Amino acid sequence: MPNTVKTALLLGALSAVFLLLGDALGGGQGLVLGFVFAAMTNFASYWFSDKVVLRLYNAQEVGPDHRLARVVARLAARAGLPMPRVYVIPQPSPNAFATGRNPQHAAVAATEGILQILSDEELEGVLAHELAHVKHRDILISSVAATLAAAIMMISRFAMFWGAGRSDDREGGASNPIVMLATLILAPIAAMLIQMAISRSREYDADAGGAAIAGSPTGLVSALRKLEAASHVVPLDANPATAHMFIIKPWSPGGLMSLFSTHPPTEARIQALMSLTRP
Repeated sequence: MPNTVKTALLLGALSAVFLLLGDALGGGQGLVLGFVFAAMTNFASYWFSDKVVLRLYNAQEVGPDHRLARVVARLAARAGLPMPRVYVIPQPSPNAFATGRNPQHAAVAATEGILQILSDEELEGVLAHELAHVKHRDILISSVAATLAAAIMMISRFAMFWGAGRSDDREGGASNPIVMLATLILAPIAAMLIQMAISRSREYDADAGGAAIAGSPTGLVSALRKLEAASHVVPLDANPATAHMFIIKPWSPGGLMSLFSTHPPTEARIQALMSLTRP
């Protein structure tokens, strides 16, 4: 199944979980309130997510003569994209991300650590990956998914704290408390799993798109190997809500926790990139 179709289906499933939770808590009225709340949170995320995340990591904008800005300018021109704003994050852990609601309002940020360990070819591969996210409008998709998932979790916690229940208009009785409790527990888990699946599918597309912009997957392949190794030695002090934005996940859980990973396994990404060079 193409990743774009998969992403659309996953976003639909995430919205369905949101609306089902609203229906479980408040019937038809809860369904409407859930939809309105989803629309409001998506609107806020669309307009302000870039400013929030850049401020969160104390990102500093750099001028056109900076090494990072020069590479971004060259790749943006090659990709047919407007020049994004370029930021450096004062963190020793090597990583990078892109943000912004659309290509006209995009920003690319990289840590000081990534500039120290990557060659120019490797840095091109990483930044081309981030510009592919911009070109595919993945920042908007990820923001919507993250906002919906966060809203589901918040509503569930609020309902469990205050107690939730509604009159069943069709049967005239109270809703089953066991079913209600299961809904409040399972809805946030389902939302998180769907959000992570969306993020993983977009990473594969950004890898392939970045290889096309850079002209070859070899720089990104080499960079991913370096970043994976370095991230274990110097972990990034990242907010879990923004983990999906980075090119390499800030931590590396294994086993069952891989279900909640925002990124595919690095080796799987490398294999997918290498397949692009095979006839």
